[in-house]
Amino acid sequence: MARAVIIGGGVVGLASAVALADQRWSVTVIDADPARQAASWGNAGHIAIEQGAPLASRAALRSAPRRLFSRGGALALPPRQIGRWLPFGLRLARAAAPRRFEAGQAALAPLLAGAMPAWHRLAAGLDAPDLVREHGHIVAWESAASAAAGRRAWAAAPIGTARFRAFDAAERAALARLAPAGCADAIRFTNTGQIRDLAALADALTARLAARGGRIVPGRATLRRVSGGAAEAVLEDGATLRADLILVAAGVRAPALLAPFGHRAPIIAERGYHIRADAASWPDDLPPIVFEDRAMIVTRYAGCVQAASFVELSDADAPADPAKWARLEAHVAALGLPLRPPFTRWMGSRPTLPDYLPAIGRSRRAPNLLYAFGHQHLGLTLAPITGEIVAALAAGTAPPVPLAPFDIARFEKDSA
Repeated sequence: MARAVIIGGGVVGLASAVALADQRWSVTVIDADPARQAASWGNAGHIAIEQGAPLASRAALRSAPRRLFSRGGALALPPRQIGRWLPFGLRLARAAAPRRFEAGQAALAPLLAGAMPAWHRLAAGLDAPDLVREHGHIVAWESAASAAAGRRAWAAAPIGTARFRAFDAAERAALARLAPAGCADAIRFTNTGQIRDLAALADALTARLAARGGRIVPGRATLRRVSGGAAEAVLEDGATLRADLILVAAGVRAPALLAPFGHRAPIIAERGYHIRADAASWPDDLPPIVFEDRAMIVTRYAGCVQAASFVELSDADAPADPAKWARLEAHVAALGLPLRPPFTRWMGSRPTLPDYLPAIGRSRRAPNLLYAFGHQHLGLTLAPITGEIVAALAAGTAPPVPLAPFDIARFEKDSA
């Protein structure tokens, strides 16, 4: 039986592990986050098939000053981290050139079109029948002016296979009761999705892998080149793992793993924050709600309600900023949401590349080395389709989408 080692136990790594195990690979996952504190398990749970425009865009650059955290917005550029975010920002500005933006949008389209079907295929094999809900999400605005602008923006946005409709009067009244200060108007996306419980997702993926004979080894690993140019994994205790295939799916840690093979990937930790409260006062059947004026999304999970926000460009290991959690609590209070302390607090790092496209492919520098990382805000959304791509690469068959735009070599051509 062919052997695969996956470095990274987040949702992309586990979805890829299951896809390989289903193809009768013997799979070992090296997981540096057994406590599940990474962004895979702390995100908004939203399967965001409507996000067809890369965030590396001229529009995003123009709006950045008014979106700064210091001005009440969700974009944080910590002064002490200028050495991290300024070079990233310069690369992002180049990626936002119209031609590159359009190419990125075209690259994302088939990935997002395949995302929901891939989620259904994955969920069908998991012992968790209610895991995926395809019941849409809500976008709400606090004023007539922001609602008019928001509606125009969504009407012009490349939302792919997603669909939305206007709120009717009864829906608007129900949302106004839940968020008395947060609903001048709203729209309802009808076919986007949600993961019902992120912990249950992790458990279900782990159980499926185990049922196929796979295993998860807690700890960190590095890679080194061995005879023939192949990659070999080295665990913290010095043990080595040789495999027919090694997949790097380690999020913000991926570039360091790939560096010994000459690959470069200018990734940054795009850190998000959330607070969680008891779910008793929140309707169970309500889909995620985006309060767009505050760049905040509120999600009802199986056992809690979560409010999440912020794009903080930083080092993954920098201390969390308590002001972000305080701002979230202030948003909840200002909207009149029925969430009460004590809140649990979390911060995690989205792995983001300057063009806001993932890196997915096979290394040209090590015959057994694959990579799948850098999914930014779309890691949860694209995990199953990424797993299917990895399985196709492993089998030597055609992947379900063109992979040229996601080749890591695109950064090796960048002279910055």
